[in-house]
Amino acid sequence: MVLVAIGAFGFTFSLIPLYRIACEKVLGIRLERTAAEGVADAKATSERTITVQFDGGVNSKLPWQFAPNQLSMTVRPGEQYEATYKALNTSTRAIVGSAVPSVAPARASGYFSKTECFCFTAQTLQAGETRDMPVRFIVDPNLPADVKTITLSYTFFKNDTLTSKLAGSTAASHAAP
Repeated sequence: MVLVAIGAFGFTFSLIPLYRIACEKVLGIRLERTAAEGVADAKATSERTITVQFDGGVNSKLPWQFAPNQLSMTVRPGEQYEATYKALNTSTRAIVGSAVPSVAPARASGYFSKTECFCFTAQTLQAGETRDMPVRFIVDPNLPADVKTITLSYTFFKNDTLTSKLAGSTAASHAAP
């Protein structure tokens, strides 16, 4: 049993370097930047513009509607921008959802930085609630010159664990004298 525990610990510890190797070497996604490559370097801002397209959807298990408030925006690398998405809970009870982002093309993902995003935390929407959800981002000025369009896409999934806890705490508060 001790050997199994040590083996499990060793495997878990090795996941971080394996993830880094998979992202950087296999997929070409940069995980870290040096100070010289910082995305907020005002001197690197040029006349170049990039089109950022927005997309959104929900997993079939989540009774929400979710879509971007605008389909695209023209941005200058090195400057911060904000876009919003609208979510609506169409069910008759509160539900917790978690958003998973993706950036296309994949090689642009290392140059697209979200500084604030609803995807960083789980979102709770009450029955019938509608909410605008912001995402603030910066496109790195070092984005390869041949990349002219970036697509930011989100898929919302039902967070079963947090939704169950939410339903349990609601039922407990109604049952209390």
